Amino acid sequence: MNRLSDRDAAFLAEMGIGPLWRLRAAPASEPEVIVEAEPVAEPAPVPVAAPQPLAPPPMPRQVAEPAVKPAWKPPVQDDSAWGAEAETERVDVSTLDWAGLRQAIAGCKHCSACSEGRKPVLGAGARRARWLVAAGTASAVDEKAGQPLTGDPGKLLDNMLCAVGLTRETDVYVTSLVKCRPANANGGDRAPTAEEAAACRPFLERERELTGAKLVLTLGQVAANGLLGKPLAEPLAGTRGAVHALNAVPLVATLHPGELLRRPADKALAWADLCRARVADGSAG
Repeated sequence: MNRLSDRDAAFLAEMGIGPLWRLRAAPASEPEVIVEAEPVAEPAPVPVAAPQPLAPPPMPRQVAEPAVKPAWKPPVQDDSAWGAEAETERVDVSTLDWAGLRQAIAGCKHCSACSEGRKPVLGAGARRARWLVAAGTASAVDEKAGQPLTGDPGKLLDNMLCAVGLTRETDVYVTSLVKCRPANANGGDRAPTAEEAAACRPFLERERELTGAKLVLTLGQVAANGLLGKPLAEPLAGTRGAVHALNAVPLVATLHPGELLRRPADKALAWADLCRARVADGSAG
């Protein structure tokens, strides 16, 4: 379509005829706006850490080897640390006097009975005696009293000795074969072992020598069998009724007073043994 000129437009206007439409003039082109970009602030430089030295490579893991324990060696016994106990092992008991013998008995550690830490029961009575009376072991009552043959058995023994004209104070030395009371795990009395009887036998033999007793009267099977070298559990019946010898000294075996208290009918047997002992020591008249 042709564009209406200004002349034609004026002509039509005079005629009262306006254009049905008029081409709108093209808008003037808008000036180009140039937007300048704002300067972008450069980021602050990041400080660069000084290069660190490289860590050494990890060492290979070491597995600890189990420590090898040295073979057990028994400790070297130092005799100087034992004092009187070591002296007991070296001293010949047969040469001791009363003081030395009692010290040796008190420091003895030769068997399981004394190694348990029990206090030994030493003999008591006449130091110069006609008879040495020996029981097998001390009882719990004896251990508490610190003397052999105490309590009711001791009273019966005193009556038996009195019946043959003897007393502990003037004529009889009373002791036990095993000096320390053998005790079980509960602290009660137990039978002694052959080892315990053998360990204490030299002490009793020295007691007999120091007293000068002319006869040994044993009470019960432990004392008789231990002094005669028989098994401790052997019944006393095989030993009773005869006169034996302990290093050329007559030995007569009889029942323990504790047994006689349990079996009073056996007191007749004990009386026969006492009479036999009186004959053996030459005092029967």
